[in-house]
Amino acid sequence: MDKNAMREAIIAAKTEKGMSWEELGAAIGMSPVFVCSAALGENSMLQPEADKLCEALGLPSTVSKALQAYPIKGRRAATMITDPLVYRLNEVVMVYGETLKEVIQEKMGDGIVSAIDFTMDVEKVPDPKGDRVKLTLNGKFLPYKRW
Repeated sequence: MDKNAMREAIIAAKTEKGMSWEELGAAIGMSPVFVCSAALGENSMLQPEADKLCEALGLPSTVSKALQAYPIKGRRAATMITDPLVYRLNEVVMVYGETLKEVIQEKMGDGIVSAIDFTMDVEKVPDPKGDRVKLTLNGKFLPYKRW
């Protein structure tokens, strides 16, 4: 089973069971953001977690094996950028990316924020003028090596 078939099987089972990413994350003891990312094919899982996800959704071992396979990250990015929500997040980086670079490097030095040693949280923040989304991106800072 490839990552696309895995993704479709997981989403179909999740929809049929009426489970949220929060519930699936809790069922396997992982962040719901990471579970979603692995289920969509952008990350891999170790066997125990992959098996737990499949158990929670009633999916076969072929799905677990596909979850454990190393992904090619960003493969769907070209098609996803047309989605309005994804486009607007890209817009945030286009507008504020250089600002973030300047502020991060002023505080940390010349380097990058790692998406390898990384966590992300998504929160709903109630607001009388319209609910808000709070994204917390937490990546390890990697200074550039000088030689």
